Amino acid sequence: MTSAPSDGKSRPVDSTAEEIPARAARRRVRILADITPLRTSADYRRLWIGNTVSWTGQAMTALAISLQVYEITGSSFSVGLVGLFSLVPLVAFGLYGGAIADTVDRRKLGLYASSGMCLLSFALTGAAFADFHRVWFLYAIVALQALCQAIVSPARTSMIPRLLPPEQLPAANALGSMTTTFGLMAGPMLGGLLVGLWGFQAAYLIDAVTFTAALYAMWRLPSMKPDRSASGDTRKRASVLDGLRFLATRPNLRMTFFSDLCAMVLAHPRAVFPAVAVVWFHGDATTTGLLVGALAVGALLGGVFSGWLGRVHRHGLAIVIAVVGWGGFIAAFGLTRQLWLGMLFLALAGASDTISMVFRSTMLQAATPDEMRGRLQGVFIVVVAGGPRLGDFLAGSVADLTSPMVAFTGGGVLCMVAVTLLAVRWRYFVRYDARAPVA
Repeated sequence: MTSAPSDGKSRPVDSTAEEIPARAARRRVRILADITPLRTSADYRRLWIGNTVSWTGQAMTALAISLQVYEITGSSFSVGLVGLFSLVPLVAFGLYGGAIADTVDRRKLGLYASSGMCLLSFALTGAAFADFHRVWFLYAIVALQALCQAIVSPARTSMIPRLLPPEQLPAANALGSMTTTFGLMAGPMLGGLLVGLWGFQAAYLIDAVTFTAALYAMWRLPSMKPDRSASGDTRKRASVLDGLRFLATRPNLRMTFFSDLCAMVLAHPRAVFPAVAVVWFHGDATTTGLLVGALAVGALLGGVFSGWLGRVHRHGLAIVIAVVGWGGFIAAFGLTRQLWLGMLFLALAGASDTISMVFRSTMLQAATPDEMRGRLQGVFIVVVAGGPRLGDFLAGSVADLTSPMVAFTGGGVLCMVAVTLLAVRWRYFVRYDARAPVA
């Protein structure tokens, strides 16, 4: 292409100069979450929307059930049992849910389990409208919901690599983290508002109706039978032990779990928030809510500003840095006595956790053969569900025996040291390259 300046001589146009602003604009856009998976795959888009709606509805129902249990019993201990009835089935059946997902059509499995969760929501709604207020019934519903969740989660997560190319997996996992965080933030607020305005019936009914979005997304998916042809394994039965043996021979995948346990067990002192809200910041329950919310807001912002994650190929190194960052920010929180600064450190810790989760999930999906993805996702569920609970127990015990500062700062430093030593021991994890994934 040429231009005609005023002197009448034709000169070539510098196309490189024209491209610089466009490249800069693309770099700016990529700071925000990469929505390419939503644009390129209608199946993934429907699945993501359905998950977002159902996550929010389930979080809303979880709060409503806790409020109803307290209204019936007046006991905080009874409310605490709600979490126990949810955790035990999720951990106990997580591995088996993954094994089932490696055996049958994952679309059908997800559809059946999601249908079960939807029916349970309608059962809650019917009981509320019928004034059937029984604590044992609410506990049973919570346990059955957790059982369905343990089955549907490995199936749903192992579907994503079949719907998207490998280079879009980090973006998809970042979008998934936004779904989870948004649901956990917005769901309880909506639940409390609905219960306060119209009672438990409204919260349960809205959850049951909106859950149909997840059912529709599952119904529209193509068949998702596990592909075993690559390994020559044509058996119809998938063994949990086979999945654990596979994991035992894959050091990079093991490290994704070890690194998360370092963060969640050693430096997850959320159970100490009520104490420090009063002792350090001279606040009350509202201050505790601000501390918990700061972690969630940071995690959400980590997903919103995740566009750059797709350009990172050293996923193992990124995980180690993110976990070290989590531990460092938790340790720094233990040293501050200013609320705004403490909330800032917690928000940065939440963002670090999102980055770690995105790359850990991507490694599991990309470096695991399809016939093992369900079982590995089952292990992922057990670690993610059990790790923070162990961390709360450890932090609460340390805070009672020593001080809250030791629980935060000591736990954060210990997390940093532990994940660094693991990275030194298994250096190939740090060298992991997403362009040539090796489990």
